[in-house]
Amino acid sequence: MVAPKARLVVIGNGMAGIRCIEEILKLSPDRFEITVIGDERHPNYNRILLSKVLQGNASFDEIVLNPYEWYREHGITLYTGERAIRIQTGERQEIETASGLHISWDYLIIATGSSAFVPPIPGTDKKGVISFRNLEDCSAMIQASETCSRAVVIGGGLLGLEAARGLLNLGLETEVIHNASYLMNRQLDETAAKQLQRELERQGMNFRLNTITESITGIGRAKGLLFSDGNRIKADLVVLAVGIQPNAALAAASGIHINRGILVDDHLQTSMPGVYAIGECAEHRGIAYGLVAPLYEQAKVLAHRLCEVPTEPYRGSTVYSQLKVSGIDVFSAGEIREGEADVAQRMEDGIRGVYRKVTMKEGRIVGAILYGDTAESGALLKLIRQRAFVAALSSESSGRNSAEEAAAALPEAETVCACNSVSKAAIMRAVTADGLTAVDEVKRATGASGSCGGCRPMVTALVEYAKSGRALSKAPAEEPAEEAVCGCVPVGRAEFKAAVKAAAAFVPQTSSFAKETSKSLPSISLTPEVNWEGGCEICRPAVLYYLYGQRGERMDGGCEDKAAPIYGVTVHLSSAAKPSTVPESETYSIGEKWSERWRAIELPGPVEAALSAGSAYPSGVLVRDIGLRRCPVGWELYAGGHAEYPVRQGELIGVAGSPEEAAVLGEALLQMYREEAFYEEALWEWFGRAGLRNIREVLLDPVRRDELSGRFNRERYAGTESGMADRFEVLGITEQEEERDFESTAN
Repeated sequence: MVAPKARLVVIGNGMAGIRCIEEILKLSPDRFEITVIGDERHPNYNRILLSKVLQGNASFDEIVLNPYEWYREHGITLYTGERAIRIQTGERQEIETASGLHISWDYLIIATGSSAFVPPIPGTDKKGVISFRNLEDCSAMIQASETCSRAVVIGGGLLGLEAARGLLNLGLETEVIHNASYLMNRQLDETAAKQLQRELERQGMNFRLNTITESITGIGRAKGLLFSDGNRIKADLVVLAVGIQPNAALAAASGIHINRGILVDDHLQTSMPGVYAIGECAEHRGIAYGLVAPLYEQAKVLAHRLCEVPTEPYRGSTVYSQLKVSGIDVFSAGEIREGEADVAQRMEDGIRGVYRKVTMKEGRIVGAILYGDTAESGALLKLIRQRAFVAALSSESSGRNSAEEAAAALPEAETVCACNSVSKAAIMRAVTADGLTAVDEVKRATGASGSCGGCRPMVTALVEYAKSGRALSKAPAEEPAEEAVCGCVPVGRAEFKAAVKAAAAFVPQTSSFAKETSKSLPSISLTPEVNWEGGCEICRPAVLYYLYGQRGERMDGGCEDKAAPIYGVTVHLSSAAKPSTVPESETYSIGEKWSERWRAIELPGPVEAALSAGSAYPSGVLVRDIGLRRCPVGWELYAGGHAEYPVRQGELIGVAGSPEEAAVLGEALLQMYREEAFYEEALWEWFGRAGLRNIREVLLDPVRRDELSGRFNRERYAGTESGMADRFEVLGITEQEEERDFESTAN
């Protein structure tokens, strides 16, 4: 008998809730019986593109993300036009709707989004006053344009400017009322805002800045605005676009803790067991996000948690904004306000109408503003998220390159569309391999620019770059052959390693290293028809390591040739003093175990590990190859740090619940380094080459992690005295040879 599926109910048919379902269907499509409750009478659509509908640049069908057929294909029960009014817990876990439905649940996701904030201005309840938030608001504004001639928009932020552009397209005379001294004052500085204002004025938009609305005039219907300075303005349509507020009333009425939004932890769980919240209704670490990228990041984390697939907790998002109205591209991210940070770079080109500013704090990149040319937005956003050092702002990213040059300079693995995790390589492949020629074709195929649309300039540049053939014709010039290892081996590191691995099959493995080295090495062929002849001081150590060190044979065991240095792990503790507290004592014990366990393994290069009993015990965890630090929920494992030039901060690999779990993670990481790195390539160099995402995918996969850890321990054991003794017994080595090898190892 097949066990019944767990019942998953999602309250909210918007972008966050449905994205979470999409992620669940990727991970475990048969895990849940899914029900969606939406208060709008539509399938899931892209709310970000409502301004395009208002501006007449898109129809509703073009912004639908998941049509009704999608719900049916995946067996999802969809209730549209239904409003949940009560969440019941305890023995009877049900959702009650306004129409009287009672829907049972085992897991519940609240994704109710947000509503337009209505300012406390007298007259907001009059006819002719509309908020700009959903499809019905769009329809109401389009309908009003048929009888109205003059509109005012209260709010000069992102949403207000998009609404004003749409009203202009509908043929209405439009004026924007803003209470600050310049537009988009939360996202731009005054220089960028003034450029934006001049361009919008050129398009026909009017502005009143530093103006506070006292009331909406008219009897029963809006006729204009009265300002605090006594001035008035006539208007027969008033649009409110002054912000949003999380829809948290349902959660509050059901006893779930709220503040501004529904309070959630790093796993997106509310104060009620089995109930989660994501999207604009959720408040995480004091922030309720109103942008699509953070919503999608939350959806992915929650999907992994519900499907019991290991993933990093949600620790917040870097906030960024993008505006695109009538060909004006604006991007803003991070800390950009006066007093928040210092200016690292600034460039203004009045002829081209381009402005670029990058900010820094304590030598690290913390914010950026781009106006007119946003092709660089993805690369800068990555630097901001990494809090990279300002040295990363190379001459290639000085803002003087054209969009296509920026596209050419972008690394293949770089994420272009943050909302949908689409890389440059995926976009290039869609054009060069799949034959797509238009940006919209690429959008449909890959999802790039299909959500907020902010990456569209770079997607467009990449499509044109791929179509031009430059990517193919320049590939050899942009990726020159790697420099030869030495005069003995006329190939680069990668080809050299592969050649040695291939030659290893012809090296006898029936005797010890010492007995066969002199006979085998001179005759192996690393290049066609040419014997290697034993090499030099540069290539010989690498060959010895690839042949013997990587399969667990001690290269110092009886080896008369001392050409190959023996690299291992050095473990640093948070304090050299005798441990006096429980955290110190536990950390000291782990350090002793790590030193003992890892002493017999041979590595491509020297590795330094640091252990700390907590944040109060500095030990350079973040600037070592491997770092382990105690935290409230267990042990944080970091990797890839480097204390000397170039300084590199270690990246968090994961959080282990116990020292034993941390040891398995560390050993799997070391084995991955042993197998993938080049000889004498430092761990931090290999880490940067392999990439954090790729390393995490391997180490956080339980099966692959355990396989790596198992190989590490087998080869570690092979290098110990007991392991060597077992091998010599199997191979028939004499007792004298065995003793000689042990003495050499001990020395």
